Amino acid sequence: MLNRGYAYTTIITSKQHGQTLHAHLASLYPHSTPQAWQLNLDNGEVTLGGVIASGSESIAAGQTLVWNRPPWIEPDAPRHFEVLFEDSHLLAVNKPSGLPTLPGGGFLENTLLRLVQARTAHANPVHRLGRGTSGIVLFAKTQQAASALSAAWNTPKIQKIYRALAQNVAQEDAYEIVTPIGLVPHPRLGSVWAAHPSGKPSKSLAKVIARTDSTTIFEVSLNSGRPHQIRIHLASIGHPLVGDPLYGVTGQPLENLPGLPGDGGYFLHAQYLRFEHPVTGEQVDLEAVVPLGL
Repeated sequence: MLNRGYAYTTIITSKQHGQTLHAHLASLYPHSTPQAWQLNLDNGEVTLGGVIASGSESIAAGQTLVWNRPPWIEPDAPRHFEVLFEDSHLLAVNKPSGLPTLPGGGFLENTLLRLVQARTAHANPVHRLGRGTSGIVLFAKTQQAASALSAAWNTPKIQKIYRALAQNVAQEDAYEIVTPIGLVPHPRLGSVWAAHPSGKPSKSLAKVIARTDSTTIFEVSLNSGRPHQIRIHLASIGHPLVGDPLYGVTGQPLENLPGLPGDGGYFLHAQYLRFEHPVTGEQVDLEAVVPLGL
């Protein structure tokens, strides 16, 4: 079934000033080829400063760029979620693997945000999980709750524990991982978050839960909140997630990706979340049942 389409809106920055619009679109949305972008332009889908664009224009800082994407058929995704906690300020749900938290990558209606807002109109996620990651996602229903939780999210006030199935057998029982995380260039993706010596400070604590002949199940506590942190950190110590389509054994992205970066196939689950309620001050302890395989 076709969705409603979407208007992707961005503002041209000084860094992009002087580029041709066609070249800018191809770099901004690398999922489509330059030839595909020219077809979109020829179809009148793109406006620059409110005027339908041809693609040959030079862009200038401050201009508003809009891609009016026509309705499309979205990829399939699970549409169920379990409510773990709810009051007048908060809603916590258990997201299934395969359901994106937010729109992106071809998903608009088949997202946790849209499904939750169909039930609770003013709920907005305090954080996000990757499409392939399952487990607890916390929504704020009031601005008071949203502001307080956002300020505390990457501090010790919020305790987050994940379960991960990783490649290779761990030699130690516990690891403190402090690999910095930053953007690195990629021939297909343009850039992607990965292990990088001059990246942002990051810290994870990984404890071995079980071992098999070729895998390790880790319980991972986060002390920071970088993109793809657990996937990058475990990979950086030689334990990429089983089935991860993006990261190899060094925490660097694979050059020849077996699929799209957002694809699932790995086992990562946000199992526990503990925090002080932003309004009542009471301690909230949440747990999402671990799926099969973990």
